[in-house]
Amino acid sequence: MNQPLIIDYYSDILCVWAWVAQQRIEELNQKLENKIHVKYHHLDVFGDVHTKIETQWKQKGQYNGFAEHVHKSASIRDDVPTNSKIWTEVRPTTSANAHLVLKAIELIYDKNTSINMALKFRSAFFIDALDIGKLEILYDLVDFYGLEQKKIISSVHDGSAIAALMSNYQKSAQQNLQGSPTYIIDKGRQIFYGNVGYRVLLANIEALL
Repeated sequence: MNQPLIIDYYSDILCVWAWVAQQRIEELNQKLENKIHVKYHHLDVFGDVHTKIETQWKQKGQYNGFAEHVHKSASIRDDVPTNSKIWTEVRPTTSANAHLVLKAIELIYDKNTSINMALKFRSAFFIDALDIGKLEILYDLVDFYGLEQKKIISSVHDGSAIAALMSNYQKSAQQNLQGSPTYIIDKGRQIFYGNVGYRVLLANIEALL
């Protein structure tokens, strides 16, 4: 039996293109089933939101301009909702806390549990407008979804989660990745980043199968 094609997928949880890409990944998994294996990694794009907005959006409306960009970007698909409050009223200061808690979940449980919770965190922000930059919000969410909050907090406090996250960030930095999300297909035979359409991804993946 042939081994599945590995797709290393790097994203920042606050990135709207990663929110859009979530639907495309689900479609790829449904279409190709056991022919591909997506490995999820965290990428530091919104680690310091304030500086990002001040440096990249200062002349474009700052938070309000960025909010307009996010809603416009998500509107390309009907199945990618966004709450009108995100980035205008609800402004997370960092994506790192969400990545940190997800690494703790991966250590306590497994990768699939962390992947599933990442989607719930994204939904909490983009749909429900919860500030997932705050640890107390993240801890409430893991408790709501039935995970062991105390064990997850312990992993954050003892340093094991941050160590795993730093390893992830360093790996992405070493590869000089250009943006979120980034798809590295078959150990670099194909690399795509940003808003990549489903048909483009599918065609390039099928060419390697």
